[in-house]
Amino acid sequence: MTMTDLLKAEEIKRALQAFEGETFDPRKFFEMVGMRAMSAENVKKVFRVLDVDGSGFIEEEELKYVLKGFSKEGRDLTDAETSEFLKAADKDGDGKIGIDEFEILVHE
Repeated sequence: MTMTDLLKAEEIKRALQAFEGETFDPRKFFEMVGMRAMSAENVKKVFRVLDVDGSGFIEEEELKYVLKGFSKEGRDLTDAETSEFLKAADKDGDGKIGIDEFEILVHE
């Protein structure tokens, strides 16, 4: 399954362009690509695409490249953006984002 099976390519492109030069805001990004309106099950499908190593978690190293999971044109997150994203989503403080934590962040 690819990201464009789940989300519209035009919305992904528009959201990536919106964050080319400004600080990344995951909640705003997820809203722009249409994820906030998705069911919990479909958000979890997006998570599985982003979980590159299939561990069931998005670790900090994977998180840095999360925008490339939406499109190969996506940029890398800065260390500060990665840290803020992790802090926003990692509810249990284990240093990684689980599937349920991801879904909660999307729908907050």
